[in-house]
Amino acid sequence: MNEKGRFEGKVAFVTGAANGIGRKAALVSALALAAAPVHAQQPVRTQVKAMKIRLTMGEKVLTATLRDNETARDFVSLLPLTLTLEDYAATEKISDLPRRLSTKGAPAGTAAAAGDITYYAPWGNLALFHRDFRHSTGLVTLGKLDGGVEALREPGPLKVRIELAE
Repeated sequence: MNEKGRFEGKVAFVTGAANGIGRKAALVSALALAAAPVHAQQPVRTQVKAMKIRLTMGEKVLTATLRDNETARDFVSLLPLTLTLEDYAATEKISDLPRRLSTKGAPAGTAAAAGDITYYAPWGNLALFHRDFRHSTGLVTLGKLDGGVEALREPGPLKVRIELAE
């Protein structure tokens, strides 16, 4: 066993013991890691396919990339949707959704940036930001527009069809 293997084994042993799996299990884990070839010690990376949606507003078509979180997946389950987005606080366009979304695993709140697609849990509405906004409790980021945020800055109601992009 080389020096690197001994070091990694010790780290695995200490980490395992600290995580409460017990000294014996941690030792077995550490020895297995130290004995494994270097290529077998590398973490396996899996690629998650990005969820893309299309927003059609009259002649304008925008795309967005959704995050891989419970709330975004629940939002996708509602698609396709046709909504009327209303101006709110000269910062965002909002619309009620047909039902409330799951916020399981979501942070308590977040700040929004121009182009963010969010869910505001206290009201149960969709909010598309065209200006940055401060941290708000209950705001969950679903994704981000890939471009074209200026289309949301048009005053007045905006009818939008939201669907999964192929």
